[in-house]
Amino acid sequence: MDKKISLLIVDDEESVRDSLYNWFIEDGYDVDCAKNAKEALSMLEARDFDIILADIKMPGMDGMEMHKRIKSLNKDSIVIIMTAFASVETAVQALKEGAYDYITKPFDPDDLSHLLRNAVSQISLRTENEALKDRITTLENIDDIIGSSEAMLRVLKEVESVAPSNSSVIITGESGTGKEIIARAIHANSPRKYFPMVSVHCGALSENLLESELFGHEKGAFTGAMYNRKGRFEMADGGTIFLDEIGTISPKMQIELLRVLETKTFVRVGGNKEIESDFRIICATNKDLKKLVAEGKFREDLYYRLNVVNIRIPPLRERLEDIPLLVDHFINKFCTSMSRNIISIKDVTLKRLKDYNYPGNVRELENMIERAIVVGNGKEILPRDLPLDKKTTDTSYESLEDLEKKYIANVLDKYEWNISKSARVLKVDRVTLYNKIRKYGLTSPGKS
Repeated sequence: MDKKISLLIVDDEESVRDSLYNWFIEDGYDVDCAKNAKEALSMLEARDFDIILADIKMPGMDGMEMHKRIKSLNKDSIVIIMTAFASVETAVQALKEGAYDYITKPFDPDDLSHLLRNAVSQISLRTENEALKDRITTLENIDDIIGSSEAMLRVLKEVESVAPSNSSVIITGESGTGKEIIARAIHANSPRKYFPMVSVHCGALSENLLESELFGHEKGAFTGAMYNRKGRFEMADGGTIFLDEIGTISPKMQIELLRVLETKTFVRVGGNKEIESDFRIICATNKDLKKLVAEGKFREDLYYRLNVVNIRIPPLRERLEDIPLLVDHFINKFCTSMSRNIISIKDVTLKRLKDYNYPGNVRELENMIERAIVVGNGKEILPRDLPLDKKTTDTSYESLEDLEKKYIANVLDKYEWNISKSARVLKVDRVTLYNKIRKYGLTSPGKS
């Protein structure tokens, strides 16, 4: 451990305190002890402890009341309850109220050490996530990248990692996921940020127009070429060129692009002078380039030249927990642009949005919110303001229990039956999740 984890042991039995103190001092913890809840709370007012190991049954204030007060002092403290067999039900109640876990007396020192190591792992993960979020907030010009889900934090970490380099990047993802926003975030946080980022949407141009757009042309190179024109590679000198829908370019353009990437030189259409340009290239595609390579539709050498770093943007259906943040962002955006008072959204409306599959991803959600603000009553967004019908949401369940069973099963399958991760996503404790699993007779695919 880089930093000693601080541990407070609270128990009215001196022998228990001494035994635990000696065990965990040897394990490398920073350990302190209190003989009752009042003394423990006094110590917690003076300093924070990462982990509190507390007995439930103590004279005066019991462990349950102490746990509530601990959480009011420091909600991040991890509290582990020690209990006799007779009070397991009370310990389960403590879990529901936010305790990390409980262990019954008499306990095996190895079991307790294992439990604390798990708690330390959670502290390390939380610290890492907080540090990542702090670093992410320092990234420039990425206000439109909204999301706190694990999937989006991973994307933002990749942006932070790759931005300082000159490596080529391919951004993959379905239409509407925000690939160009990610490209702009990479550029804005790179040493090239003081030079232009030039975008070209390759799928919108024919081969001849794309060639002229990328390389420029000389006066008289073709009918309508009335003057010399710089190409996008030339404009991007010192900065970044972003090629969207790279999977649509022709075999001829693939050869020309490969040469430019290898030499950083090119010739304008109709010209004979080689022009140098120092650019970084970022591409985006909603196609499977590996499949196109296998089919002979995309050059393998170009693919590997471009695909130094690959960043996949998850579809919105894989990060539904980001929908409330996105909705708030779009409400503020459109109310500001329309000079409207900021409106609210009803919980039932937000639930309808979470139940939708989003084939158009974030772009579709943005359009929904814009429409809802335009057609709504101006005070709050109601379900009727959404362009959704009964076919867009799943209403095949006969009861709430059917819906809950299916939802829990989907979450468990998604996280490969990792109970801790699944419980966090479901926002319940592990004991509750185990009870639900038993209630609905759910079984892991790995069990026969």
